[in-house]
Amino acid sequence: MKKTMIFLCSLSLIILSKTTFSESLRISPEQLKEQLLNSQLIILDARSSEDYQAGHIDGAYSFPITLTYKNQKFNGKISQPEDTQKNFRLLGITKNSRVIVYDNGDLVDAARLFWILEVYGLKHVKVLDHGFDDWLNKAYPVSFKEHKVFPSQYIATINHKRLASKFTTQLATRNNNQLVIDARSASDYSGETSSAKRFGHIPTALSIPASHNISVDAGFASLKPLEQLTQIYSNIPKEKKVVIYCAIGRVSSANYLALRELGYDVSNYDASWNEWGNDYKLPIEK
Repeated sequence: MKKTMIFLCSLSLIILSKTTFSESLRISPEQLKEQLLNSQLIILDARSSEDYQAGHIDGAYSFPITLTYKNQKFNGKISQPEDTQKNFRLLGITKNSRVIVYDNGDLVDAARLFWILEVYGLKHVKVLDHGFDDWLNKAYPVSFKEHKVFPSQYIATINHKRLASKFTTQLATRNNNQLVIDARSASDYSGETSSAKRFGHIPTALSIPASHNISVDAGFASLKPLEQLTQIYSNIPKEKKVVIYCAIGRVSSANYLALRELGYDVSNYDASWNEWGNDYKLPIEK
């Protein structure tokens, strides 16, 4: 009986450990450093190619955040399937790849790349806390050469549960089982400022600025602890589908990452306010 109890307790600890790891969508610099020799791990650097060449996490591949946009200057629409398929194949990415993404430490670009990877069907993606600047500060392994790549046969498919459009966002404003969250600043939400021709916000949208999800420690950004995130979204029922937006689907990616870690069913509206706010046929509120 005693041996049985010990076995059950050990099994419970193993299950709990695995559950905790699988639910966490972030990884610490210390944890990543221990896994650098794992050949099954793909590390993606979301900074510019110039920054990558000036030094990057040992073994990382360059994936500039600009590759996630169809046309960043026009709106935030995501890169086209044929372009994404080509880019993923060149880096050996498959839908089952274990991927770690990082940026310079602001979190937003890493969060957007995390979202794009999920939109395109990847299942095991994490974001590095504090980004490259903290990695450099800790004097962890840095490389100046490109890592050898073994191309994949990735086939691009879009997970529409993670990608909102103008049409699905309109539906969300009329559906009691869905909620819309505005991740822009309070002044954008209230209509004092705007990146589009019109001022205000999408009807029924709640204001939770992206900055509310991020904590900064010694100049390095990361998602806030789960307890704080839970409090921020305490008025958002778990059973409701959530659509988030910002100006071009960039900073709202921080909300997306937070909501995903909390277990919400969430999608990010890629063209966001720069599309909605410039379409005079669509309603707005101030």
